Order: sequence, then structure tokens, then C-alpha cells
Amino acid sequence: MSAAGVSTEALVLAAALWGAVAGALLPRAAYRFAVPAGEPWRERCGRGHPIRGWIGRTRCGRCAQEAVREQRAMRERRAVRAGAKAREQEAALAPYAPSAALLAVVTALVCAALAVATGTRPELGVWLLLAPVWVLLAAVDVRVRRLPDPLTLPLAAAGPGLLALAALLPEHAGDWLTALYGALALGGGYLALFLINPSGMGFGDVKLALGMGAVLGWYGWPTLLLGTFAGFLFGALYGGALVVARRAGRKTAVPFGPFLIAGAFTGLLIGAYAA
Repeated sequence: MSAAGVSTEALVLAAALWGAVAGALLPRAAYRFAVPAGEPWRERCGRGHPIRGWIGRTRCGRCAQEAVREQRAMRERRAVRAGAKAREQEAALAPYAPSAALLAVVTALVCAALAVATGTRPELGVWLLLAPVWVLLAAVDVRVRRLPDPLTLPLAAAGPGLLALAALLPEHAGDWLTALYGALALGGGYLALFLINPSGMGFGDVKLALGMGAVLGWYGWPTLLLGTFAGFLFGALYGGALVVARRAGRKTAVPFGPFLIAGAFTGLLIGAYAA
């Protein structure tokens, strides 16, 4: 096997490991951010215990300890309602947010695909830093149809900022000014759609479009157009499938953030591979 092949395989493996570790740390943030619009971020678990920090597992340690003690006491008492108690304690032990394993696998696959498409070019570091945020945003939007400002606004600034640093390094394959213009173009386009039909698109999608526009614009206008089209195509296919399955009507609102991200990811892979 050639040295180049070993290097590529090592790069992909490292990217996948990074994605797995980063994804495994996302569940707590997903749980705390997944609240309906207008409500404060969650600060307590299902049993009312305080949750500290934003990264890590979802399971509350105090809940687990209490449930274990209750299970032991229940077995000793052999209570009549043992079955109901057991189900209640099992629920207390269960995670109350997306599975860490699921988020780890998804993020690992995303990072590995980015490494395959981008290779050793310096912008890969930017993609690997942003990918866990994309996964987290999609997870939250799927659960509560909300894209939190503490994630979308820093993402809108981090994309152009990190790409500006990548543009200073040799062998990069993109253009920073086009990335900046892409952020403004995609954000402006989504803003126009929001103003035309506020019920069909949330303002969180507009803010997310700023960050994703920078990522797509890095590889040029064709990549930006491709990623934008792919996002709307994925959303239309999903909505059409729901209508055909009679699980939604034509006016049923669906979270668009995951499709925006998936479309941008698709465009980014193609743009990176073709660069």
C-alpha cells in the first residue's frame, strides 16, 4: 500500500474518531436546548435535579443512584405495585435526550465523509470543528422545531472567521471573499422567504443560513447553488412522503433546519471533492 493511501486512511480514521468523541458529548446540550420557543433552557432533569454544564451524557447521576436505592427497597418490600414501580424506575434510569451512541455514530460518519472529500487541505479543520454543531442543531430542530440563537449566531460568525484563517494557509482550495458573499447571499435569500411567508420558515433558519452559506460559498457559487437546491429538494421529498403516508397535510409545518444542513453538507462534499 502506498504512503499516500496510508496517510488518507489515517486521516479518515482520525476524523471519524474526532466525530465519535464530539458526538458522544452532545446529548446534554441537545436536552437542555430542546425546549419550545419562549421557554428558558432546561436546567433540571426529569426528577428536578440540577443539570450542570453543557457537554456530556444525559443521564442524571442522582437519578440513577436514587433509582437503584428504590429498586433495592422495592425488592425487599415486595410491594403489590412492584411492576408499576419498576417501570417508573426504569424510566428514571433511561436517558432523556438523543442517544449518545446515535449522535456519536452520526457525527463520526459526517466527519469521515468530510475527510474523504477534502483530504489534507487546511479547510478540513474548519469542517471538523463545525460538524458537531451541525449535528446538534439538527437534533434540536427535529425535537422541538427550534434553532437556538446560542448555536446559530456563533456559527454564523465562526464559519467566515475560521475560513479566514484557513485562507492564510497553503494548499487551501477555496476563496474567503466568496465564502463571505455566500453567507450574505444565502442569509438574504432565506430572509426574503421568511418575510414572504413567515409561517413557512422560521427566523432561526435565516440565521442558520448565514453560517451554511459561508461554508458553501468557500468552494464557489456553483457549490452554493447546489447545496441550496439540495436542501429544498430533501425537504420537499420528506414533506411529500409524509403526505403520501397520510401523516401530514400540505400545510403541516416540518422542521427545515435538518434539510438545510443536509443540503449544505451534500453540496460541501461535492464541492470539496471537485476542488
